[in-house]
Amino acid sequence: MRERVAKAVQQAVEALQAITPEHQEVIAQMAGRLVEALRGGGKILVCGNGGSAADAQHIAGELVGRFRRDRKPLACLALSTDTSIITAVGNDYAFGDIFSRQVDALGRGGDVLLALTTSGNSPNVLAAARAARARGMIVLAMTGRSGGALAGLAELGFMAPADRADLAQQLHQVAYHIICDLVEEAFAKPPKQG
Repeated sequence: MRERVAKAVQQAVEALQAITPEHQEVIAQMAGRLVEALRGGGKILVCGNGGSAADAQHIAGELVGRFRRDRKPLACLALSTDTSIITAVGNDYAFGDIFSRQVDALGRGGDVLLALTTSGNSPNVLAAARAARARGMIVLAMTGRSGGALAGLAELGFMAPADRADLAQQLHQVAYHIICDLVEEAFAKPPKQG
């Protein structure tokens, strides 16, 4: 078992080391898009399935609550949290509509959809991205290495340099913690003048 643990730790370290300066630039740009949207009165909608649904909730918790600093709450909603909506839409329409229907109800031009899917091909996440684009929203993505179909629908995407879903999700957490820190910093101090 110790060998398996050591191997898993080494794989996680190698995945982190595969985050290039280009990946880092995308992370910074994604944070910038979120700051712009929030400063313009927009909100962030986050979606994903399974572990990515948990990540969506984690992101919303950091932004509505706090990450490291005291500041005003930021408008962010995880679309995976309302079981009544999810089950009603899944039952009355289709599971593939559980996020897109919420985007249609809640999203406005200038808002951001942050879509998480390690494959980049989750049908309900793709439907949400298409709905967001139709509403004039900004679409940001977190995927695995290939980006999948979501890469073509997103303005920006952090494509985690990992082929396994668990490693991609670990890298997503690193990326979104950095994003939350950068966004929070922007709202914890007054914006630069001129």
